[in-house]
Amino acid sequence: MLAEDSVLLREGLIGLLGRLGHEVVAAVGDAPALIAAAEEHTPDIVVTDVRMPPGFQDEGLHAAVRLRQKRPALPVLVLSQYVQRTYAAELLDSGDGSGVGYLLKDRVGQVEEFVDALCEVADGGTVVDPEVVRQLLRRRRDPLERLTPREREVLALIAQGKSNGAIARELVVSEAAVGKHIGSILTKLDLPQADETHRRVLAVLAFLRA
Repeated sequence: MLAEDSVLLREGLIGLLGRLGHEVVAAVGDAPALIAAAEEHTPDIVVTDVRMPPGFQDEGLHAAVRLRQKRPALPVLVLSQYVQRTYAAELLDSGDGSGVGYLLKDRVGQVEEFVDALCEVADGGTVVDPEVVRQLLRRRRDPLERLTPREREVLALIAQGKSNGAIARELVVSEAAVGKHIGSILTKLDLPQADETHRRVLAVLAFLRA
């Protein structure tokens, strides 16, 4: 089963897999359809992108994690341009860690490489692009290492409960500059999508754990 919002890529994968003797039981373009189709068709393997409608954030990967929670033995191969660390580790740890894969589209050099990975994951193996592993390990070492010194200052002040205005006054910068720093912090920490207040709390927790 395929979940890919790009119509051209989705149709291309359907044609490719069909020529190689694989049956695509469903091909969808958004995360809710992925959940529904997987429950309806009970596929042998799910191939999904990460960023999909409705929000183009991590919907496809989040849906894959949910599917593995319901059916731990369901093989899932993520094929994406992005490493979404928030749920990637959770997916790779799901079930007993078998039957999962995460490949980066730009790093799949040959059709045979993709098909081999697909078959290996379907048979219960694990296939992970080295770049995905590198980024996951980097996050586990220190979630704050990607922040600039100024961003660490801003995060420390957030942890003290200061508002954007109070932070701006203390650092002698504009509130707009503080807002940009906070946006960058939230992005670099790969926090799950939520309202800004909740994400600020998660950022503070990351700061306190570091």
